[in-house]
Amino acid sequence: MKTNSTFCFVILLFTFSIHAQTPSQLDRIFAPLQTPNSPGLALEVLQHGQPILQRTYGVTDLRTLHPITPQTNFRLASFTKQFTATCIELLVHDGKLHYDDHLTDIFPNFPAYGKNITVRHLLTHTSGLPDYEDLLTAQYPNTPEEKIPQILDAGVLKLLEQQSSGKFPPGSKWDYSNSGYATLAMIVEKISGESFGQFLHDRIFAPLRMNHTLAYEKGKNEVPNRAFGCTEDNNTWRETDQSSTSAVLGDGGIYSNLDDLAKWDAALRDHTLLTAAEMQPALTPVQPTGPSDPTARPVQYGFGWFLDPYKGHPRMWHYGETVGFRTGIERFPKDDLTVIILSNRSNVDAQALALKVADLYLKTKP
Repeated sequence: MKTNSTFCFVILLFTFSIHAQTPSQLDRIFAPLQTPNSPGLALEVLQHGQPILQRTYGVTDLRTLHPITPQTNFRLASFTKQFTATCIELLVHDGKLHYDDHLTDIFPNFPAYGKNITVRHLLTHTSGLPDYEDLLTAQYPNTPEEKIPQILDAGVLKLLEQQSSGKFPPGSKWDYSNSGYATLAMIVEKISGESFGQFLHDRIFAPLRMNHTLAYEKGKNEVPNRAFGCTEDNNTWRETDQSSTSAVLGDGGIYSNLDDLAKWDAALRDHTLLTAAEMQPALTPVQPTGPSDPTARPVQYGFGWFLDPYKGHPRMWHYGETVGFRTGIERFPKDDLTVIILSNRSNVDAQALALKVADLYLKTKP
């Protein structure tokens, strides 16, 4: 009995020591963000399904100078892709779609190069679809980026339908593809009969009570408690909230906040929307069939998640990066730990910061 009491005391003392040191260590990590009236960042750490730390720095925008709070909504950028992938997984769950369905099965008028592209290829960035950003820029030669009109997901699909070939044979290579995820959003619309934003709301956000999370569509809805993206030039901040690609939803158009994303993390942890078996394909790294490039960094990617371990810890993660915003989520399922960072300033490396925070909580591997 004495031995057990001593052991418990040591564990409690160790836990107290970790959390006692954390605030000062966090202050050092985020010291560069602690400047008055500048855009900033929201941080959350969840462990064993509970939020154990929230920190916010800076202001939501340069006009009102409202402080960022845990309820402030940020554009997630490519953090969105895990939600887009989940929409597809839910349609597979419903029996309305299969991962090996081909692009031309869903869109019969898509050019012949889509015959061998499957839904699985789109999810895993192995489709070989051309980059819609490059195609859009080519449509407006010698035009400043800010003068190029915004494109929607349907416009991305139309651009792809105007092409005669992909970049490489489907499945042979991994190449990060925003085009693939814009196409997935259009697949959700075609199969479900709902708009992509409505499907997200009905099947993910509403069931999880993520009441302030949405796919932003200018003129159709508004983002509550919104942060606006900013960029620093010559020590002066300016608003850079939108670009020509900011209206594309499937690859990066969701806005959310720390409180709602804690609910999303709980749903992943507890398999609220999909069973562990149904999630397994999403958490299985893709294996391209073509020869590997010895000069390229190896990538492990599933459906909307990077899956490479960190310092021996199994991990599922994603970053988001767009004009004025940087975001990241780092989940360590075996450690039951999640770190989320949302920022409305372009000079932040959200992934690197999230990993520095994770280092404060992860148990050291031998």
